[in-house]
Amino acid sequence: MLSLQLDQFMLELKDGSIKNVGPANKDATAKLYDVEDVDVREFGDKRVKLAFEDGEGNEVEVALFPDEVREVARGVEMLEAESDVFE
Repeated sequence: MLSLQLDQFMLELKDGSIKNVGPANKDATAKLYDVEDVDVREFGDKRVKLAFEDGEGNEVEVALFPDEVREVARGVEMLEAESDVFE
């Protein structure tokens, strides 16, 4: 399940084209639940792309620099050691 929250977001649809309307102060949050497929790959010369897909074909991709990927890995290791989630 993909959940999108768009704040102060307005689009104009005209002749098949989508155009931003209003100021550029928009915020968005994307959440993907019930992930069934995870892919990790190189992205360009300096980043790593994490791709997550659910059973409905919704996909979220995140491109991180190596230090950020290492921080994610450390966080997962800490959670695994301290949490009941991994039992």
